[in-house]
Amino acid sequence: MKLKTRIIISFFTIILVPLVFTSIAFIGFMKIQLASIRQEYNIQDATYESLSNNISLLNKMTRAVYNELAETAQENPDELLRQPYLERINEQLLENYSYLIVRDGNELSYNGAPDSVGLDQTLLPEYGDSGAGSNSGLYISDNDIHVLIKQIDFEPSNGKQASAFIVTKADAIIPQMKSMVTDMLFIIVLILVLTSFGLSFWIYRGVVTPLNHLKKATQNIKEGNLDFTVEASGVEEVNELCEDFEEMRRRLKETADEKMVFERESKELISNISHDLKTPITAVKGYVEGIMDGVADTPEKMQKYIRTIYNKANEMDRLINELTFYSKIDTNRIPYTFSKIHITDYFEDCVEELSTELDAKNIDFTFSNYVEEDVVVIADAEQLKRVINNIISNSLKYMNKPKGKIAMRIRDVGDFIQVEIEDNGKGIANKDLANIFERFYRTDASRNSSKGGSGIGLSIVKKIMEDHGGKVWATSKLDVGTTMYFVLRKYQEVPVNE
Repeated sequence: MKLKTRIIISFFTIILVPLVFTSIAFIGFMKIQLASIRQEYNIQDATYESLSNNISLLNKMTRAVYNELAETAQENPDELLRQPYLERINEQLLENYSYLIVRDGNELSYNGAPDSVGLDQTLLPEYGDSGAGSNSGLYISDNDIHVLIKQIDFEPSNGKQASAFIVTKADAIIPQMKSMVTDMLFIIVLILVLTSFGLSFWIYRGVVTPLNHLKKATQNIKEGNLDFTVEASGVEEVNELCEDFEEMRRRLKETADEKMVFERESKELISNISHDLKTPITAVKGYVEGIMDGVADTPEKMQKYIRTIYNKANEMDRLINELTFYSKIDTNRIPYTFSKIHITDYFEDCVEELSTELDAKNIDFTFSNYVEEDVVVIADAEQLKRVINNIISNSLKYMNKPKGKIAMRIRDVGDFIQVEIEDNGKGIANKDLANIFERFYRTDASRNSSKGGSGIGLSIVKKIMEDHGGKVWATSKLDVGTTMYFVLRKYQEVPVNE
């Protein structure tokens, strides 16, 4: 999820969630307080509207006392002038934020106000006031005085016109209303705090958590540790950053691994060539010492010693050339000189040179050409010769038959010409066949003088063929022999329409 989306969701959530939960809490508190009011003040018809109308609620709270006084005024009006009765009634009214005043003629015979001053007598309605005499009462407001007055007129035995007044403080707030207001304020603040905290934590977790992962990842890279994974878990923008960072880590890891492999291969190459150079150098030293000591005391021996020294020098030259060529492969600086090559002429010259060399090594060499004479390819003649020589050298290296055989065939396979070099050597196991073109791979891990070499001969073949737009592969059977194949695309001139 994008950070922008989270912020938009947070904006609406911080508005809607408090509204919803505040409404639910308000309705719940209203029900609880209504039930408490009904039970404590014996107001059975208390409604939600009563809670919003303070005067109406206070009016209902004194209704029972009003009805009692009205009944007493009808049946025993003199009772309304007796102090004990009035004290009892006033105690009930005080519990409901009201008090009782009785006026006998023009004099107040009883004033149950909780304070010393009470209500000014001049504010009391006159005897027979229809507004104050109703059950709903008369609202009076004068300066800081806000009261609801209910009037019950009666005629005692003394013949005077008397009135009993239930005076209720209109600005009084009953405890349940105070409690509900306090609780609602607390709940509103709590909902706002929890909502803000939850949304802040949600946004914080979506941004800071992946940033902490990135911080830990940078620390690992700083310490050289690339064996970890950057987890993407947060807002989309930071996730994309984590994914890019993970891609960078992966590439750094691949580069580091490649560097380690390169260093290991370089060390192995140096070790291989050092080992392989040691053998011909030792032989050269031995034959030179023989000449110096006069062991080659006949022309025939001298010729043999010199020929051996020459062959060993050529072997060392070949190893050095492979090392030089290896460095060019890794830097992609192989010097190619591409030109048109007539297949028939080129391979006839190549076969003539190979025949002389292989005859000297007692190898039966045959050549078959199934390609028309005018077939041409675009290739580097020198590097193509290197391909053939490396394959032949590899066949000779693993030749285990008393009479070795190598056959070369050239075939036309559509848009390509295919070269096949087959030997009757020891063969290659199926498990090794797929890896023989990898650098430094050996089917025989043991090192010895007869099967030495740098281990990069076939990898050079693969590299050269790929750079020529061709490919190389092999088939083999153990104790039967191996056939190497490589293909080159034919050169075809595109006719120009005049």
